[in-house]
Amino acid sequence: MKQGWEIKKIKDICDKASSNIAQNKIADIDGDYPVFGASGFVQNVNFFHRDSPYVGIVKDGAGVGRVNIYPAYSSLLGTLQYIIPKKGFSLEYVAYALKSLNLSSFASGATIPHIYFKNYGESPIPVPPLAEQEKIVAELDCLSGIIEKKKQQLKELDALAQSIFYEMFGNPVDNEKGWDTKQIEDICDVYRGGSPRPIDKFLGGNIPWIKIGDATQGDSIFLTKTKEHIIEEGLRKTRFIHSGSLIFANCGVSLGFARIITFDGCIHDGWLAFDNISEEIDKIFFLKSLNFCTPYFRSIAPDGVQPNLNTSIMKAFNQIIPPLIIQKNFVDKICSIEKQKSLITQSLGEAEVLYKSRMDYYFN
Repeated sequence: MKQGWEIKKIKDICDKASSNIAQNKIADIDGDYPVFGASGFVQNVNFFHRDSPYVGIVKDGAGVGRVNIYPAYSSLLGTLQYIIPKKGFSLEYVAYALKSLNLSSFASGATIPHIYFKNYGESPIPVPPLAEQEKIVAELDCLSGIIEKKKQQLKELDALAQSIFYEMFGNPVDNEKGWDTKQIEDICDVYRGGSPRPIDKFLGGNIPWIKIGDATQGDSIFLTKTKEHIIEEGLRKTRFIHSGSLIFANCGVSLGFARIITFDGCIHDGWLAFDNISEEIDKIFFLKSLNFCTPYFRSIAPDGVQPNLNTSIMKAFNQIIPPLIIQKNFVDKICSIEKQKSLITQSLGEAEVLYKSRMDYYFN
């Protein structure tokens, strides 16, 4: 350990305080002071709990263990915990130290996860002198800023792609520009996916099995690999599709995801497959058009535990079909955007690896 550094427990470098603010109790209150919840700003009220900046931790429910710094003259809902550094300890250093602990691993409770200061407060961390704490914070802030900037760039490029689509084609549901339309079942074959159950019995073969999670990272057009594979026997309980097919997530929080697969494989029951797609519609145009209809699809999905668009609903959807030359022009623009996103994504990954490495160096 470096000279002047000490090992201290979290409870030795900061104090905790609780909030009794319930969101439904402040709905009719107005004022100048913000209240924050697990998802961010809630509303302004006419009081505040803390008159200086502080750390807040989500202690209950979704997002449990998330750590953020909050401004002076503000408050937290009761599902969050105030953390106040003691004298001689940097607020930002304490926040990074808490993030290094992966506080969600301290959660207990199956229905509503909960973490307790009495548990994670016993965790030891290395603590340098205050001047060095501030240097470490400056370095980690710089890396965090780079990461957030690159994430924002990706969001802006996604927004640009959507803006280009709407400028060229209008709303694909309302079709105010009067493009030709056909029901999806008239331009391709639509198949429902399936999952071989019990899943453990069929894992371990060489046939790619495409789960929803495979499409939540990386390229937003093509899917080139899967995390899991199944044995041939499992094909009897799923849907085998060929390279070039378009798959569409038709249920749950991922509803609206679409990818073109670049390999033969089978699909999870959260997917629909669009195969044998007509040459009158470009696959990438088709994919993006479906993506931009996601709010509509969610609005018409039958009620249930999760939104779920069945095969019949999707077959009957009226898909706009502009002239192919215009579709191709749009696809050229989208592919250019995707190249930019690919470079940023690679750079983002490198920045995240460096950030994790430096966090490990200072705290682990």
